[in-house]
Amino acid sequence: MTPAFPAEITRDTEDHHGGVDLGDLPDWDLTDLYPAMDAPEVEADLAKTAAACQAFAQAYEGNLADLDGDGLAGALADYENVDRVLGRIMSFAGLLYQQNTQDMDRAKFLGDMQGRITDLTQPLVFFTLELNRLDKDHLDTRVGESAALARYRPWLDRVRAMQPYQLGIIYDSAQKGLTP
Repeated sequence: MTPAFPAEITRDTEDHHGGVDLGDLPDWDLTDLYPAMDAPEVEADLAKTAAACQAFAQAYEGNLADLDGDGLAGALADYENVDRVLGRIMSFAGLLYQQNTQDMDRAKFLGDMQGRITDLTQPLVFFTLELNRLDKDHLDTRVGESAALARYRPWLDRVRAMQPYQLGIIYDSAQKGLTP
């Protein structure tokens, strides 16, 4: 059965905003984030974050169960610091793109940043999976012994809520050199 659509659908491509002259649209000053797409600060933050991700994985992968409350709080603070820099990069790229979605350089920059951040954060994949492997009583004990870790309780609860939906099998297989 063929759907019943009007025989001719037309759209005035020049009328992007309902015929209303919007005037000059705001132009955000994003220099608090980065001065420009090609600013050396962007590359420096990407390089620094790539190194931080590698160091994080070396320090914590396979070791979360052995950490005391303050040690686990330290791991979360390190993770948070990486996330803060990545958030700044992606906020800059996203807002820059939203200022002018027709600018292909901005679109490319956004896509490039998404791809690069995906690649450089690969070493962090273990973190939430390993957190969710911790026994609830073990984690509760660690939270109880550390005021610094208790600060992260709402975040830990959100991560733990997703436990049934994580692909731990893929992670386990990758750790053992198996293909899922």
